[in-house]
Amino acid sequence: MKTTKNQFLENRWDAAYAAGKSESDLLLYRSNILGSDKRVTNYGGGNTSAKIIETDPLTGDPVEVLWVKGSGGDIGSMQRDGFATLYMDKLYALKALYRGVTYEDEMVGYLPHCTFRLNPRAASIDTPLHAYVPRKHVDHVHADAIIAIAASENSQELTSEIFGDRIGWLPWKRPGYELGLWLETFCRDHPEADGVVLESHGLFTWGDTAKDCYDCTINVINQATGWLAERMVNTAAFGGAKYESLPWDARQNVATRLMPAIRRHVSGNQHMVGHFDDSDTVLEFVNSRSMAPLAALGTSCPDHFLRTKIRPLVIDFDPAQADTDQALAGLPEQIADYRADYEAYYERCRNETSPPLRDPNAVVYLIPGVGMITFAKDKATARISGEFYINAINVMRGASAVSTYCGLPEQDAFDIEYWLLEEAKLQRMPAPKSLAGRIALITGGAGGIGAATARRFLSEGACVLLADINAQSLSDTHAELAQIFGDDRVHAVPMDVTKESSVAAAFETLARTFGGIDILVSNAGIASSAPVEETSLALWNRNMDILSTGYFLVSREAFKIMRTQDTGGSIIFVGSKNALAASPNAAAYCTAKASELHLARCLALEGADAGIRVNVVNPDAVLRGSRIWEGEWLDQRALTYGTDKAGLEKMYRDRSLLKRSVLPQDIAEGCYFFAADTSAKSTGNILNVDAGNVQAFTR
Repeated sequence: MKTTKNQFLENRWDAAYAAGKSESDLLLYRSNILGSDKRVTNYGGGNTSAKIIETDPLTGDPVEVLWVKGSGGDIGSMQRDGFATLYMDKLYALKALYRGVTYEDEMVGYLPHCTFRLNPRAASIDTPLHAYVPRKHVDHVHADAIIAIAASENSQELTSEIFGDRIGWLPWKRPGYELGLWLETFCRDHPEADGVVLESHGLFTWGDTAKDCYDCTINVINQATGWLAERMVNTAAFGGAKYESLPWDARQNVATRLMPAIRRHVSGNQHMVGHFDDSDTVLEFVNSRSMAPLAALGTSCPDHFLRTKIRPLVIDFDPAQADTDQALAGLPEQIADYRADYEAYYERCRNETSPPLRDPNAVVYLIPGVGMITFAKDKATARISGEFYINAINVMRGASAVSTYCGLPEQDAFDIEYWLLEEAKLQRMPAPKSLAGRIALITGGAGGIGAATARRFLSEGACVLLADINAQSLSDTHAELAQIFGDDRVHAVPMDVTKESSVAAAFETLARTFGGIDILVSNAGIASSAPVEETSLALWNRNMDILSTGYFLVSREAFKIMRTQDTGGSIIFVGSKNALAASPNAAAYCTAKASELHLARCLALEGADAGIRVNVVNPDAVLRGSRIWEGEWLDQRALTYGTDKAGLEKMYRDRSLLKRSVLPQDIAEGCYFFAADTSAKSTGNILNVDAGNVQAFTR
């Protein structure tokens, strides 16, 4: 929505790539390239369809089948199984069952009866909007440039001025069966039209082939983009600037302090995860004169609204003063006022069939001079909610430049947010995993135990920040886990646990990246072996620095954030059998590990009043995947016990009571136990995961 050439969409249709593809594959190709550009439609927004001749599996006869994006899908990332498939003749037969707009929601219940080939993909509420458009290929997108027109006070006149008779206009109507019939009537009455703008909603376009439809969609969006750009030249966006942005590092510092404080107030029902955005688009808006009144109007497009709630919360912060303490002091009252306002909105708009009140907290938080914070049940949702609000910002910029921006009317917004069909979709969602919404930091995260613990936490829905001093191993482990669990949920930061500044910086990154911390796994390690008379002071101090002082430093930072959040927390020390049982030629290591264990006991006492649990997992002889067994330590322990490298693992296994090897995954399981709610009543405990060692029995 800027006035530069690069705002025009590139036509990405590759004729060579498309050659020879089936109609369904062309639909998928068209969908993916449309959904790959957030200026066309955001994640999960919009839908695409094609009416394709298929062979009926019962009769063998050719039948017309509607392929349309299924419920809950995303056109940018979906695969073929993301489409619902329905018999067109059965969809037409539904018209005889339609009892009018009062009963249109019941039509959704008939859609499964139209399914082709028993396709398990559920059809969405938008299915009739595609079915009844009498063209083979249909696109529905939420392009910023189009919604800027659709959300303007005089959107019908602007649509006509931009497109003439080529693109029609329909007034606001909630998606559903009735709107599908409206679209059909429009197409019958305007056979030469290439599409229609839906007021406050988006764009429908169509064509006879997949390429024609795609070309039409891109062309129409670019036409609107160019028209807006011409009228925005020399126009100050949002009435011009009221504030100046703080420098980058100052913005980061404000976000670092605000996010755990906000998380404290919004995690009452479930743990929430945050996302921070200080992009140029966001800063232009939050610094503008019109930000507050525009934010109060809320968003217009239903997809935007469902992701960002009725309106954002504007945090009282003057960047000229940059008084973060004052903003923090006022935060509880602002959040309470937002909740009360949301509850009043619910009471004004509810009816006897409305679902119960949902979480009344804001999703989007705007901070002048700083940026935007979003909170949601997981990192991806928080990030995507922010992206939707950026789309809303682009819409407000365009609409305000050429007309008056109009948000969705309050009752219409409520009727979508608390739509029974939307509620049914929410109820069908799977139960959250055991660590959903939890945020973990793992030191020594690139080692065998650290990586295994991260994998275990991620598999249970947690967000994880890996911290390690070994940059290459850290990068490799991060890449591997991100490939499996996604970039949103796993991040990495270099950390030297012996340096206060390095530890503090890592926790600041954690707060800005995810919003806080729930779980600390202190796992950074070192191992050394030498007779006491050969143990240098440097070796002694290095063991104490990493295994005692390092555990103190990371715990201290975790305590600070956990107390700010006031939602409890779990701190887990990865100790050692050697903390309880003496070992020959390892005085420095054993003493440091014993210090670590006693530190955990002390912290369990200090953290109890805040619900911060501190426990220890004690491994022994975890050779596989562990970096402490690289280099001299392995040689030294083999020499101590009179064996070679190959025999050391067998020796450790045979000396255990259970005669079993201990693996990184075993330690990860112990860490998971202390991280999860199954151990909610455990603190100050030691869990030995050593296959049994009498000397390490705690009692």
